[in-house]
Parts: sequence; C-alpha cells; structure tokens
Amino acid sequence: MAAAKKAVLGPLVGAVDQGTSSTRFLVFNSKTAELLSHHQVEIKQEFPREGWVEQDPKEILQSVYECIEKTCEKLGQLNIDISNIKAIGVSNQRETTVVWDKLTGEPLYNAVVWLDLRTQSTVENLSKRIPGNNNFVKSLTGGANGGVHCTDVTNASRTMLFNIHSLEWDKELCEFFEIPMKILPNVRSSSEIYGLMKAGALEGVPISGCLGDQSAALVGQMCFQDGQAKNTYGTGCFLLCNTGRKCVFSEHGLLTTVAYKLGRDKPVYYALEGSVAIAGAVIRWLRDNLGIIQTSEEIEKLAKEVGTSYGCYFVPAFSGLYAPYWEPSARGIICGLTQFTNKCHIAFAALEAVCFQTREILDAMNRDCGIPLSHLQVDGGMTNNKILMQLQADILYIPVVKPSMPETTALGAAMAAGAAEGVGVWSLEPEDLSAVTMERFEPQINAEESEIRYSTWKKAVMKSVGWVTTQSSESGDPSIFCSLPLGFFIVSSMVMLIGARYISGQLLFKLDNFIS
Repeated sequence: MAAAKKAVLGPLVGAVDQGTSSTRFLVFNSKTAELLSHHQVEIKQEFPREGWVEQDPKEILQSVYECIEKTCEKLGQLNIDISNIKAIGVSNQRETTVVWDKLTGEPLYNAVVWLDLRTQSTVENLSKRIPGNNNFVKSLTGGANGGVHCTDVTNASRTMLFNIHSLEWDKELCEFFEIPMKILPNVRSSSEIYGLMKAGALEGVPISGCLGDQSAALVGQMCFQDGQAKNTYGTGCFLLCNTGRKCVFSEHGLLTTVAYKLGRDKPVYYALEGSVAIAGAVIRWLRDNLGIIQTSEEIEKLAKEVGTSYGCYFVPAFSGLYAPYWEPSARGIICGLTQFTNKCHIAFAALEAVCFQTREILDAMNRDCGIPLSHLQVDGGMTNNKILMQLQADILYIPVVKPSMPETTALGAAMAAGAAEGVGVWSLEPEDLSAVTMERFEPQINAEESEIRYSTWKKAVMKSVGWVTTQSSESGDPSIFCSLPLGFFIVSSMVMLIGARYISGQLLFKLDNFIS
C-alpha cells in the first residue's frame, strides 16, 4: 500500500509555552492561526521549606524537548509534514531564576520560582538603600556547546537590572544589586532569529520569537492599540494594559513594564501590569493539599452544585498579597464558615477569590488609565471554567470576552516567531490578522449585589494581613539564594510607590528568569 500523502497546510509555526505548572509545545497554521496539535507535560514544584518554591531546571528543559517530540509525532499521525514548521517561538514563566555554569551548562541550584518568599528580609535590607533566567534560547541552540546566550526586552524588563528607556542593562542598577554584568544575556527584540534548533525532530528550525508569558498573551490577544487590555488566568492572574510607546507610572500599585518590541528596528511598546500570585494555583492546592477534588476540572462541578459560597470567603494569600497591596505579611485564610459550609462552598469561594482579586487590579488599572475598560479580554487554562467566567462578569459588572482558542500565550510567541525578519510567514498587519471567534459572558446580577460581595471580600483581605513577621520568614540558614524572586517583585512595587519619581523610573522592574 502506498504511503499516505502528507497534508499541505502552508507555513506552520511552533511555540514553546513554558509555564509555572506545565510545559507545552503547540503548532499553528500561520495563515489562519488554527491550532493543529500540541502536547503538555505537568511540571513538579518542590517546597523544601515554608514559603520556598523551587523547580528542577533539568526537568523543565527535558519537558520542553519531550513536548516538541510528542507534538511532532502527533502531527505525523495527522499526516502533517513537520518540515512545514518554519520557526519556533518561546514564551516562558517570568521572574523564576536559574544560574547556570557557563562552561558545563549545568544549573548551580534549583530554579527559584517567582512565588518564592525567602527574599523578604533581603528586600527589607535593600529597601533601606533606596533614596527616599531559565534561558531556553541558549539551551535549545546548543547550551554550553556554542548556544546563544540572549533574552528579549520583555524578560529583561522584569529583572530590576534593565533600563526600560534605553533598553540596556543598567550599570548603576547592576552595581546596586551586586550583579556582574558579564553574566547577563544579550538583550534582543521579541521577534528576530536568535539561532537554530540543535537537536531533535526540529533540528535546524530557527528560534525567532521570545516573550515573557504575559507579553506573549498580550500579543496573542492582539492588544496592539493603546488602552487595550487582557487578563490571563494561569497559576496566577496577570492583567496587562497596552500604554503604547509611553511609560505610564502607576499611582495605585501597578507595575510599568515592556509590552513587546516586534523586530530589531521596530518601536518598543509599554504596559501597565497588575499581578495576582494565586489563581489556578488555588485549584491545585485544593487538589494536592486538601484532596477535595481529584482533578482540576472537578472544581466547576462542585461549585455548580451549590451556586454560592454561602458567605464563605477564601483569600489565597499563600505567597503574600501582590497587586495592588504588595503585602508580604499576608497569608491565606478561609472565613465566614458555619456548620452548613461544605467542600462545595469552599470550591465556589476559591473561584470567587480569583474573580475578586481580578476586580482589585482592574479597579487600580481604571484609576491609572483614567478610562474604565468597557469589557475584559481573557485567556488561559482557567477560562474553560464557565462558572468562573460568569462569576468574573458578575463581580466586575462588565462583559468578559473569551476567544474560542484560549491558548493565546503560545499564539503570541508563534506570531512573533513567524513575523521575524528572515522568516516572514506571519503578517502582523491589522488587515491580515485572522478574525477570532469570541464567547461573551454578560453580568447576571445587579450592581448592588456585586458591590456588597466585593466589599465583604475586602474585609476578608484585611484579616489576612500581618500574619507573618520578618523573623519567622527568615528562619534557617541564610544563603546566596536569599536574594531572588519575590523580593524583587516587592522591591519593584516599593520603588514605584516611594522612589519612582526620584530615580526617573529606572527601578520599575522585577526579577527575570533569563539570568544565566
């Protein structure tokens, strides 16, 4: 029997989406933005001490290779020729930090995850001195054997070492944090050819897109205009609003960041960001720690059984409170319990918590931007939960709009890769962008009820604050790794709130996962 003829679909683009909870590789049709195939591998998180969160860098890298190989196998089963994959983009979890040995390519320690709390005392010491990377591109292009050590502007802008105006590593900041500039990667645009794949089924394919995950989602949602915003529901929640070619400094606890730079000769665009530490992670906690669900999907079924939290409020401040509070002393609480409360009410309260936290950062965004959002564009794995999406519309009291294909983070990385000079298989011109089918959720409760529930939530938040002191968080032996992610996350907000004007905006950044 003759071999089946391979399907011809035109140029394809792959995207590595390396997140906190899992790694995925997805392949898109560059002409239609259709997702053709993907593979996903869950990533383990280690908790060696209270407040510490780590991951094995080798496991992360191996998961990338595994996902690429498995996706290529699936494409073969679909009779799709993988030689049509013309480029690969990379989207990564930001702020998670890895230090690699330059000569051997071996990690010197586990990846310290952006949720990690060990840095609080270091932050407090650093703040007294303020006046009034998990590098996939290097690894995939050969690692210690001639790999390209680079990152893009969106990841560099998360380090507190990068000047987001000049788009260069900042000598003064590196000296302040005692980071030798020679260990930092070269900074490139988000869309250009960095190098070629050196192994596996896609050997020789150019890697030509690189964005931090939230910037990738902004691109994937096609938020290219000033004032357009998106909220991504993953391990955490991240609301970004495109502020165009100007930096906007927040007065309400948000962070200024680089949104994207889609080409070496293209202009840089900026964004305001509100970050929520725990969103999808609370579902994983209910599954892995409490055992009230067996799979993440069960949360929707439990919540649907009761349709209310029955006065139960869940503040999942496992790693303190991020925007707009920036309060590292907070810890998670469940309050409003009665003898009637059961696991269904707690499940419902967990979903509500994600929505209330989004409401808080949306309110801050509206105050900073001056023009309230008329609707919220959403994406991420949690958006498949219809109960969550309806709750979000009710609590925000504006429509929530979800694309039919929620993998916008990977899509954004693919778009950047396909549009790169020398690849040119994906047009980012407005008239060429594919129309996206949307699902719309309208508010179904009255405004008064929405406000009552929100004000009760804020009471619960206040009760979560002040649980931890510096002394309890720094118990144990100090080490070099006591100066990494969440610390810089908190410093960036402190700088913004008490020192931004003094230092001309140079310290408005967070720690990135591209330090090698």
